[in-house]
Amino acid sequence: MKKPEAQDVAPEGAAAKAPEKTLARPSRKLAVALHYDNRSAPRVTAKGMGPVAERIVEIAREAGVPVEANSPLAEALSHLELDEEIPEALYQAVAVLIGFILRKGKAPNPPG
Repeated sequence: MKKPEAQDVAPEGAAAKAPEKTLARPSRKLAVALHYDNRSAPRVTAKGMGPVAERIVEIAREAGVPVEANSPLAEALSHLELDEEIPEALYQAVAVLIGFILRKGKAPNPPG
């Protein structure tokens, strides 16, 4: 049975707290926003498809948050619940993205 495609957004007021990373899958218009601090694993702060995905990307860009087109990772993260920490199986892939952001100096609050 195919899982219905749902559109999820962050809880009311969460949009004011911009994510540190947004992943997009352009072919299906899927976006997942992540938040990371050095105290815990990154967590999903917003996700959506279609117009919701477009809005997530728009909010991220307006806030100066890096947007990365990574379809496989966005797809994997889209199955997580809002505010859920990423599973260990995705640590390496997400760490590569976070490392890239930190090396470029574009993270709003670099850990450490």
